[in-house]
Amino acid sequence: MSSIETIYVETRTVACNGGVGHLGHPRVFLNMGPAAEVTCPYCSRHYVLEKKPAQQAAAS
Repeated sequence: MSSIETIYVETRTVACNGGVGHLGHPRVFLNMGPAAEVTCPYCSRHYVLEKKPAQQAAAS
């Protein structure tokens, strides 16, 4: 199996189905909560919240 895939997203809730069509896994919705990342328990895809420029300025 290949290395764990990191996907950058703009929302704290993501849907993951393994990314290989009908050969993937059941579609699950993952919520990051207060964290800025979440990992799918089925396929280990790692989702990271990508900060928008306005969010980066506010965090400084």
